[in-house]
Amino acid sequence: MDFENAPRIAAVTPEAMTADQRAAADALAAGPRQAVRGPFAVLLHSTGVFGPAQALGAYLRFESTIPARLRELAIIATARHWRQDYEWQVHAPLARDAGLAEAAIAAIAAGDVPQDLAPDECTVLDFTRQLHATGQVDDETFTRAQALLAPAGVVELCAICGYYAMLAMVMNVARNPSPPNPSAFS
Repeated sequence: MDFENAPRIAAVTPEAMTADQRAAADALAAGPRQAVRGPFAVLLHSTGVFGPAQALGAYLRFESTIPARLRELAIIATARHWRQDYEWQVHAPLARDAGLAEAAIAAIAAGDVPQDLAPDECTVLDFTRQLHATGQVDDETFTRAQALLAPAGVVELCAICGYYAMLAMVMNVARNPSPPNPSAFS
């Protein structure tokens, strides 16, 4: 067995769920995600984390004031930063469907700077990359982000970066298997 790549924390299976886990899983499945999978199957080990985390994620993904194209751009940039295949494999197609150019997605996957981004995409990508790299953003990038998204959108963009970083960390530590697609990163 390849212990280096073996899951450290297995997904909670329906057969093994406690009553609290079942209730939490049922609440998630009743919402827009419709099923427990990926990081949520690992987060179920702590229902105290699972419930608030999935509620925050549902807001950020399905109700955020940030347009889907920009939101998905921030998510895939976060997935790339954390080298998280599961989040990449889920969100790269969503970014494409939301209107992000294939060339931009490919450049982000390769760790490159995409060419020909729209100004709003440049702002969100610069903000996301700076926040992950340094824990801050410079004044010029903040000013552009605030002009684009207003203060509420800047807060939501920070929350998107933090939320998807948390999911990436959980999945990277758990070493829970990604979907059966080729790895997004080398």
